[in-house]
Amino acid sequence: MQSQDTLTAPRSFADDPSIQKRRWTLLIILNLFTFMATLDGSIVNIALPSISQTLRLPVAQTEWVVTSYLMVICAAILFFGKLGDIFGKIKVFKWGMLLFLIGSLLCGLSNTLITLILSRAVQALGAAMTMANNQGIVTEIFPKNERGKALGLIGTFVSLGSIAGPSLGGVIVSGLGWQYIFWVNVPIGLAAVIIVWRLLPKDVSLLEVKIDASGSILFTLFILALFSGLLLGQQTGYNNPWIIASFIASVFVLAAFLSVEARKAQPLLQLNLFKNPLFSLSILCGFLTFTANFAYNILSPFYLQSILNLSPFHAGLVLMVFPVIMVIVSPLSGALSDKIGSELLTFAGLLLMFATHIGLASLHDGSPLSIVILLIATLGLGNGIFQPGNNSLIMSQAPRSQLGVAGSINSLVRNVGMVTGITVATTVLFHTMSTKAGYRVTDLIPGRPDIFLFGMKAAYTISAVICLVAALLTGLRLWSARRKKHEADKKDLSTVMQ
Repeated sequence: MQSQDTLTAPRSFADDPSIQKRRWTLLIILNLFTFMATLDGSIVNIALPSISQTLRLPVAQTEWVVTSYLMVICAAILFFGKLGDIFGKIKVFKWGMLLFLIGSLLCGLSNTLITLILSRAVQALGAAMTMANNQGIVTEIFPKNERGKALGLIGTFVSLGSIAGPSLGGVIVSGLGWQYIFWVNVPIGLAAVIIVWRLLPKDVSLLEVKIDASGSILFTLFILALFSGLLLGQQTGYNNPWIIASFIASVFVLAAFLSVEARKAQPLLQLNLFKNPLFSLSILCGFLTFTANFAYNILSPFYLQSILNLSPFHAGLVLMVFPVIMVIVSPLSGALSDKIGSELLTFAGLLLMFATHIGLASLHDGSPLSIVILLIATLGLGNGIFQPGNNSLIMSQAPRSQLGVAGSINSLVRNVGMVTGITVATTVLFHTMSTKAGYRVTDLIPGRPDIFLFGMKAAYTISAVICLVAALLTGLRLWSARRKKHEADKKDLSTVMQ
């Protein structure tokens, strides 16, 4: 069967006046589910002690409540992106909303670890269906001159969900119980489902291809092997033979996956997308920034509560500065990227993030809270400037028939960046702390804030280097874009003179 866009409607969403009238309403609803799906990747962390106590389990076991969610999303997101291109991004998004709500309800009703993990898997499948297709839907609905602003708002809600989890979760758990971090999704989600079912139009473009079953299976095995090694290695050490075997297996499975995909006419992962340097560079920079962000996400609560002795409530308020700044800045940055282009904005945002991580590395037990808040606000500013332009660059490079795949790749990279950031931050932190303490350390040492600060400085230094690498790459992208524009202008001038 040939690959082509089969139009099921006479015009695109961007040409439909009725859809254009309600495009911003649709964006808000799409973002609501984006927020809930990303929130549920981080909100459970703060509830683990309560879940552990209720289910009478060690905390190490209940960590699978968090990791199973991220693993299922990463394993399934490419498949649902492809499914969206074949059967319709809006259709897959709608059913993903329902599945997410069912999973949320089941999570709150679970009374054993097994049922909770299985319920989280159902919830994660629904989240993957929405994450894989939201950016593709927005790219189809919004005209080119508003696309940066719209994708910027998606980036805002992604970061809001990722960063707001600990503070919002603490309030819910302390006031209502851990079950309500899942149940709170149900009434909000039901209202969103009703609105979306009424307002979202039918898909106008479908791709007539078969589902890549072998590619889907191989990619799932790759994610399971990689994440098992990354996440279990934090508990047992990365020199464990089983962990090493897991990493080796992930490399072989990835090689097999890429080999199979390269030979298929309609693969799960469109490798030809990566032949576009701008797409590949933007994806890589997105991965690097989420890796750095989650180093901050892991370290900052420890620093605020254990070193500055803030209560969980007050620490949560301080951490909320990040998403609040992003809410303000991202739409403005997205609108600006529509006017002046995204290259300069992404470069400026990453330079701010690099400078902020250097500042975070210099914090100590006597640092004024005002300085800490200023650094967190600056980090939110840098991310708010970077994310909209980078998302716009990624989606603008994908052909219309591959918007679902491009959006799912972007979401996949984001989730892998989260896991990598957690892994890098905790590994560097505890390795450095162990070196200073003279013995293996896997937790904060009472009465020795200097050891934690020593490890925190090392972890933030690494995250600063990650931001610097991303900044240099975007600087190269900016230079390349300006050189091409200069050459085009020179060619136009030459043509006029002739």
